[in-house]
Amino acid sequence: MSENVVHLHKPTDPPTPDTAPTVLTVVPDALPARPVPLWVRSGRAVKSVATHETTRATVRAAARHGLYTFNGGRIVARRAWDGRTGSRYERMIRAAEAAGNLEAAEEWEERLQRFRAARHHRRMDLLHSPVEAAKGVAVGAGMSIGVLVALGVVMAISTGHVGDVITPLSATVDFIALLIRIVQVVWGPALSIGPFLALLALWSVGRKQHAAPNWALPANVRSGEGEPITPSIVVKALRDLGVPALARAIKEMGDAGASMLGPIRIAGCGVEVDVTLPSGVATNEVQAKRRKLAENLTRHEHEVFITIPQAARTVRLWVADSGALDEPIGPSPLVTDDTMTADYTKGKAPWGQDLRGDAAGLSLYQRHLLITGLSNQGKTVALRSLALWLSLDKSVQFLMGDLKGAGDWAMFDGLATTLIQGPTDEHVIQVTEMVEGAVNEMNRRLQAPPGTVFPPLIVLVDEAQVAFMCPAKGTGKDKRPYGGAKADSRYFMAVRKIHNQGRAVNVLMWQGTQDPTNENLPKLVREGAHTRASLALGTESQARMALGDKAVDGGAAPNLLRPGLDRGTLVVASDGISIPAGQSSITVRTHYIDDDAATAITDRAKALRDGVTTLHAIDRSAEHDPLADIAAIVGDAPRVRTKDVLARLAARNADAYGDWSFLDLKRVLDDADASPYKSDGVMVVSRDRVARALANRDDEGSASAE
Repeated sequence: MSENVVHLHKPTDPPTPDTAPTVLTVVPDALPARPVPLWVRSGRAVKSVATHETTRATVRAAARHGLYTFNGGRIVARRAWDGRTGSRYERMIRAAEAAGNLEAAEEWEERLQRFRAARHHRRMDLLHSPVEAAKGVAVGAGMSIGVLVALGVVMAISTGHVGDVITPLSATVDFIALLIRIVQVVWGPALSIGPFLALLALWSVGRKQHAAPNWALPANVRSGEGEPITPSIVVKALRDLGVPALARAIKEMGDAGASMLGPIRIAGCGVEVDVTLPSGVATNEVQAKRRKLAENLTRHEHEVFITIPQAARTVRLWVADSGALDEPIGPSPLVTDDTMTADYTKGKAPWGQDLRGDAAGLSLYQRHLLITGLSNQGKTVALRSLALWLSLDKSVQFLMGDLKGAGDWAMFDGLATTLIQGPTDEHVIQVTEMVEGAVNEMNRRLQAPPGTVFPPLIVLVDEAQVAFMCPAKGTGKDKRPYGGAKADSRYFMAVRKIHNQGRAVNVLMWQGTQDPTNENLPKLVREGAHTRASLALGTESQARMALGDKAVDGGAAPNLLRPGLDRGTLVVASDGISIPAGQSSITVRTHYIDDDAATAITDRAKALRDGVTTLHAIDRSAEHDPLADIAAIVGDAPRVRTKDVLARLAARNADAYGDWSFLDLKRVLDDADASPYKSDGVMVVSRDRVARALANRDDEGSASAE
């Protein structure tokens, strides 16, 4: 029997695997966790209970209802005190004096004197009232007894019993005794229940006034969802606006600022109130705090509008109901009323609704129009709805250029005299020539005999920024650019000419453009429009470009509209729309008319007309060739005076050349490198130059065909 030997010293040679001793490692058990002290566990439990949402809700409810009762008592006590004393009048006097309104202060002082005189009269009457009351009671009791005895005599005569004489009197005594017994029974419980009923009444008053701190109020009240706009809420919002002079003035007013407010009127899907600011506070200080004011009123910024009425030192607040502006308005009358017609001279286009919910109609009579805004905000639809209404007046003519070319105006094919659709430089050239043709028509009308009546001609260019930014230039010697904002720009100058004189002969320019800048919407062009409207924009500087400084300084703020969410909402500055007195602009939520509905409207408009052939390109060579016609009328003569050339051209084709001037002739010849020149002191046209120009053009045409 062998035994294992355990060596007590470390061997010098490592043991072989076969003889290596077995080593046992003993791992001690983990020490038991220290118990958490009772006070720690108790503290955690208390903290958990105290911070639990149920506990918080319970504390808020208890505080809320307790403060409802306490503050309700304060409100009732103040009302009673105001009713019994002249403190209300004194507060109004102090408020009027703080606001600098001495006339109102004198009026309130007169009311206070009348109140004191009436109160003195009532108190003097109390000195004589006990004697008068005693006399009245004695006379009343005597008359009542007499009446009852007389009634008993009548009953005794009727029944033959003498005892019936006192029957009515005894019945009355019994009735009075019954009332006394009822009072005795009810009096005890009434004394016990009465205080509870009084507390309930005070609680009801406090609850209606939300007389509790904001943290104790219910969640829906704290968030302001559906909270009505009251004078106290408006004054508190103004006080907390961050304007020191305004906050001090409200604090000094005895009525806590209530005298600043006019009546709160229901205005469409919101309310409207005029605020007369105290001395030392400017209207622009309130305008600059629009977001903070909206949040103080528990509204979003887009739900509060601040305008400046005619009254001095006054701002007009329009506050929407929560979420009301996110609700769509109804369909356009153009869609719902198949019998509607238009009147260019006296009518108004049904464009949409203002913030009050009233119909917003726009007069288009002799007014140039500009609509701008960011991309995809409803500009084309807003512009198109005006053209759709005006198309129902069969006397109106349209020249249309759509420089987007997405088919938004395709329904006017067969209705417009010219309809050009496309975004390329070639389309810009065509549109420019269309506008220049309108200038020629305007000049013809201006030279007509006085009293001549002309049909309205609407020259409409959508996405006009494409024309202003076009880099294309003319050919030949005339290198004038089509785009740009300088005097050599053909599109710019054509628009300016129509703005300057077109209104007098009913030639009107309508333009729609995106994201206005000084480059894509020159200052002279935007200021030439009588009606300026803007959808959502990015900056205040763009708003000033779109609507002008006066409208923006008066409260117009298209830059505060929400891109995407406020699609179709316009801020309009125009004398063609009804704007509240003292305001320089109005906000309109336009009706949305989709492509199918627009097509149905244009079909009705086409039925009113005999038929319109729409040109889709400006092609002067289709009817005549100016260069060939010039060569023909020059004939074999080496030189012909330009005056004679113009006369012969008019005789050859009056429709094409009847309105031509020397500038028109020079433009055609310059483009062909056959410019007129001076010979013997007069301007002439050279036969050789014209022939050479024709030959060069034919050679270029042959080369391009190959």
